Formats: sequence, C-alpha cells, structure tokens
Amino acid sequence: MRQKEVMGQSIRTSKSARPGTITYVPIDKSEFRSTVSSDKKKNKIMKIVVMLIVMILVMSCCVYAGISYYYSYHFFLGTTINGIDSSNKTAYEVEQEIAGKKDNYVIQVSARMQEPQTITGKDIDYQYVSSGEILQLLKTQKPWEWIRGFFETKNYMVQEETVFSREKLEEQVSSLNCAKKENQIAPENAYVSFSNSEFTIVPETEGSELNAKEAYQMISRAIDNEAADVDLGSNPKAYKEADVTRDSSELQNMVNMYNSLAKVNITYTFGDETVTLDGNTIKNWLQFDEKGQLLPDDGAFRQHVVDYVAQLAADHDTVGTERQFETTSGRIVYVYGSAYGWKIDQDKEAAQLMQEIQSGTQTTREPVYSMRANAHGINDLGDTYIEVDLTEQYMWYYQNGNIIFQSEIVSGLPGDPDRKTPPGIFTLNSKSSPSVLRGEMTANGTYSYEQPVTYWMPFNGGIGFHDADWQPYFGGDRYLTGGSHGCINLPPENAGQLYSLIQYDVPIICFY
Repeated sequence: MRQKEVMGQSIRTSKSARPGTITYVPIDKSEFRSTVSSDKKKNKIMKIVVMLIVMILVMSCCVYAGISYYYSYHFFLGTTINGIDSSNKTAYEVEQEIAGKKDNYVIQVSARMQEPQTITGKDIDYQYVSSGEILQLLKTQKPWEWIRGFFETKNYMVQEETVFSREKLEEQVSSLNCAKKENQIAPENAYVSFSNSEFTIVPETEGSELNAKEAYQMISRAIDNEAADVDLGSNPKAYKEADVTRDSSELQNMVNMYNSLAKVNITYTFGDETVTLDGNTIKNWLQFDEKGQLLPDDGAFRQHVVDYVAQLAADHDTVGTERQFETTSGRIVYVYGSAYGWKIDQDKEAAQLMQEIQSGTQTTREPVYSMRANAHGINDLGDTYIEVDLTEQYMWYYQNGNIIFQSEIVSGLPGDPDRKTPPGIFTLNSKSSPSVLRGEMTANGTYSYEQPVTYWMPFNGGIGFHDADWQPYFGGDRYLTGGSHGCINLPPENAGQLYSLIQYDVPIICFY
C-alpha cells in the first residue's frame, strides 16, 4: 500500500478488489471418497460409545435405585443392634431374632439357707414385645447412602420390651423352696445373757422367714431388667426381721442394770455375826432359758428379795422366842418374849434392799428393825435389865451387870386368872406422875375401881409398876391373898426411886 499527498493531505491507496486469475487444480475422486468414509466411521463409533455410556449410566442408576429401594426395608451392611448382626435384615427379622433369645430366658433365685432355684421364661409366659423402636431406627436410615455400609459400622442399643404373666410369677415364687413354710426359720431377737462373770447382749439372728410380697417384687424387678440371677439375701426387707436387735437401748439399759446388780455386796451385821449378800447369790434369783437368755421377771425377782429378807428374819429375829435365863437366885428359867427382842421390819427392809440391788450398792449395815434388843446372840437381854421374880416376890434392876435397885413387891392374885401377873419379857411403855388407875368400865358408866397413885410405869398393857400405900406389907406370901389386879405393887419410896431410874429400852423379865 502506498500513500500519496494531495493538497497537503495524505491519501491511502489499496489493491483492486477484483480477483486475479484463478487456477483450477483437478481433484482425485478416490481421495475424496476415503476422507468421507473415515469421518462417518468415527461418528458412528462415537455414537455407539455414547450410547453405551448412557446405557451403563442408566443401568447403574437403576441398580443404585434398586439397591437403595432394597435398603429402605433392610439395614445397611455393618449394622449391629443390641449385639445382633443386622446387616441386610428387615426390622421384623431383627425383632424375630431378639424374640428368639427371649425364649431361652432363665433367672436363678438364691435365698438364705436354700440351694438356688430357677424360673424359666416359659414358666411365666415371658416374651418379647415390639415397641416399634427398631422399625423407627430403620426409618431414620437414608437408603441412598447404602454404600457407606461398606466403609463404616453402626452399633445401636434399643430397649427390648418384654411382658410376662404376673399371676404365673406369683405361683412360681410361692412354689420356691424358700417360700415354703416348712423351710422357713423365724428370726430370733437379741437378748441378754450371762457369761464370763458379766451380762452381755447376744445379737439377733436373721432366720429365713420370707416376706413373700417383697420377695415377689424383688424377683419381678429383676425379670423386668432381664437379670440372669437375683439374690433375696441381698435385701434385708425380703425377710422378716427380729423385733429386738443388738442396738436396742432397752437391752443396753438392761445389761448396764444387771452388770451393776452383779457387783452388789451388802453385808448385814448382827452383833459380831455378819451375813453377806453378793452378786453371785442375786444372779441365782434371775431366770434363764435353755439358751442362756435372761428372762426378766420383776415379780419373781421381787419375791426372791422378799424371801431373802424373810429368811434373815427367821434366822435372827428373837421376838416371839423363848429364852433361857439364869435368875439372881441361881435358878434357870425359860421366858417367852413377845414384846421384846430383835425384829426386822420385813417390808421396809425388802424395799431398801431392792433399791440397793438396782443401784449396785456395796455397803455394810444393819437391817431395818421394827424392834430392837439390848444385845445380839443367845442372850439378847444383855447385862442391863429388870428382873421380877413372881415366885420370890422380889425385883432387881441391873445396869451393866450391877444391881442399882431392888425391892420387895406384891404381884397379881395368882388364884384369879384375870388378876394373875403374866410372865414374859417387856419394856416400859410410858411414865406418869401422878396418875389414876382404873378398872373396867361397868354398864352404868363407872369403873370397877379407881385408884390414885403417885408413880405409874406401865409395861404390859394395863400392867405396870406403881406405888401401893394401901398394902400392909410387901414380899412373902402377901400376893396369895392380897394380890393386885396384875400390877407390880411397890412401897411408895421404892416406887419413887424406880421412877427416877427406869429407862424405856430396858427389858423387864417377869417369871415364876
């Protein structure tokens, strides 16, 4: 291309658009046919390949869809449910396999003092019941993801619902050896026993008496949980329990009380003689059964205490006994003493002894007396006493073995039983000065006699010492004809002296 400048402008020129001369080259027809044929072949092959690919894809899709459809009703490969290989299984097939396991269910029941026994599923109509959970699990599976089953595993645990006959289970429980009455041993209460010199608590024993209701519930719960065994002994409530256990505060208090009782030591003194009551003796008052169990019996125990006090009284009381007495004249007489001597107050002593036993007392003491004498031993009169010899018509007052007073007397009229002075041992009842002595009251309200005296010292009811200035003399045989109404008459001056000397606890011995 060239450029020209015209009138100061540059003008672009180009070749002519007319075509040049065309030269025709001859074509070989055979070559042309070869080229066309090759292209056609290629196109045909391509079509076939495409068709094959499409067919394969279609078939693959069909197969995939078919397998996906299959797995809409079956579990993927690698699926385990409750330990069961569920690969390629329907929900029904899995449940049937679970149900098959239930057919062989057996539970072993262990009990105290009995060999284990079994209850089978067939005995109680034990069977599997579908809850729909496995089917629900299958529905959550995405069928088109079945290929994942070749590469991963799935483990599922579902609740296996079961049912059984409660009535038949009750029958089975009732037929167990442990539930039979002849095989049941009742529990034994804890108790107090004496061994090795002390009281101790012997623990309760469990026994095998079954609580049928609790045992049934325990077995039923175990079956609900598909347990292979159940031990009734592991649950104390399955058995009747002892009413009294080793932890009983009542038993502990009893042990403490009786151990205190075993330490009791009470020594009674009777002058130079002693009698000791200790725990060994008291223990023998208690009652034990053949096992050594203490059988508390307050009534029986109190009776032993009363009997013990009664025996003390029988051995040591002197009231109501006859004593040998040597008179001033040397005679030996026997005098009965109903109003003098030692006499244990048995009621008060039993009450005090019971209290001391319960508190474990250790002491030395006299028993509780209702009457006391001057001395212990055979001669409880001692060496201070008043001696009245009704035969000799004479009296003496001894103090510490020495005569401090003596006098002739006039006693009661011996020929008249109502006026005769009775023998015996007495003590002074009272003293009064002056006084009036009166006989029995008559029908008209007067006394059979009234006698004023200056000194009055009664010792046996209406009988006593007093002055008698009306007596012409004293001693000798005056009493045989001029005897008193039973009193001991004294000369007035002697009566006054005796009044000043006499003491309340001095024994007055009257004898013939």
